Amino acid sequence: METIYALSTAPGRAGVAVLRVSGAHAVPALEALTGAGVPPPRAASLRRFIDPETQAPIDRGLAIFFPAPASFTGEDVVELHLHGGRAVVAGVLAALARLPGLRAAAPGEFTRRAFENGKLDLTEVEGLADLIEAETEAQRLQALRQMEGALGKLYEGWRARLLRALAYAEAEIDFPDEEVPGDLIAKLGPEIARLQSEIGAHLDDGRRGELLRDGIEVAIVGPPNVGKSSLLNRLAGREAAIVADEAGTTRDVLEVRLDIGGVPVTLADTAGLREAIGTVEREGVRRALARAEKADLRLVVAAPDAGDFALARAGDIKVLNKIDLGAEPPPGVIGVSAATGAGLEALEAALKARVGSAFEASEHPVITRARHREGLAECAAALARAGQGSDADLVAEDLRLAARALGRITGRVDVEELLDVIFRDFCIGK
Repeated sequence: METIYALSTAPGRAGVAVLRVSGAHAVPALEALTGAGVPPPRAASLRRFIDPETQAPIDRGLAIFFPAPASFTGEDVVELHLHGGRAVVAGVLAALARLPGLRAAAPGEFTRRAFENGKLDLTEVEGLADLIEAETEAQRLQALRQMEGALGKLYEGWRARLLRALAYAEAEIDFPDEEVPGDLIAKLGPEIARLQSEIGAHLDDGRRGELLRDGIEVAIVGPPNVGKSSLLNRLAGREAAIVADEAGTTRDVLEVRLDIGGVPVTLADTAGLREAIGTVEREGVRRALARAEKADLRLVVAAPDAGDFALARAGDIKVLNKIDLGAEPPPGVIGVSAATGAGLEALEAALKARVGSAFEASEHPVITRARHREGLAECAAALARAGQGSDADLVAEDLRLAARALGRITGRVDVEELLDVIFRDFCIGK
């Protein structure tokens, strides 16, 4: 297998840049770049880096050697900690490109090798990707827990129990006349039921993990001229939307990304809902209605001089804007003034409470991807069939299918077609 190299820190000028080399030629590459021997394992050693062809100096920095298999990829890995100037990084990359047996890494190739060498399972790989992409504290904690193996251990524990049950079922098939305990299939019933119950409870999670990973959508809806855009600007803390007294100013859906209680929230300002005037406004109203329908939470806004809460439905947060005009909000309605900021703290607290309640801490890891949910649903369906069956051959086949469905989630079986999809969004150098 070829030795790969890449810049693992962000490109551009920085104090420090880290280059990583992985594979059988990592040590010879380090020796060529430094003109010296290999440093002790996992110890940072000061080295002078040179161009192997011309012997011209490039930089002075640190070299760290991680021998296989005790490295991130499971191969020999070398890390070069350099000064982060563009010329320094370009010089070392050019020198590496000219060394025999080396090539530039593809996106995610270091992590893919870690998976292929048994250092990470697929759920841990996905946790690492989510950790790199995490925008909020809650996302970081969820991703870190998954990267450290919480989800994989749960699924592999279920899979191990399924394989034990499958072994008993196959014993009854293979040795019907031997001295094995009788009626093994019937005795498997309670364990199959327990597994089915545990996996069913895991699936019945309100999609908390997926929502936290992707973020939730909050739509601001209401009739024209109630101050929806002004309210979005207040919540965003900047002039994100154009504000005017003219009705129908907002023609499209305007989005702002916020961190509310550690949860990523996309706040969407929508067109005023009224009988539209003209083709463009009509399209804006159509989009507003579509966005309001798919939103995870809605702020329904009215004002003393415009609109009411006829659009509101169960679960919406009702907001009366323009309380600076002297109106009192009715019970169950939060009064605010987007013009002065009055009442914004109460609205932000209500948003934080509603958003946070969907992501209360759980002692068990949560599903974070659609492919996990699909595999678990397939496993649960196979267990349901196995629990109702009495024929040993059919029960064994359903248990085998259930185990394979779990194995695909962690990467134990039948995952080759998934690998390109999973690794293609990684950055180069990871």
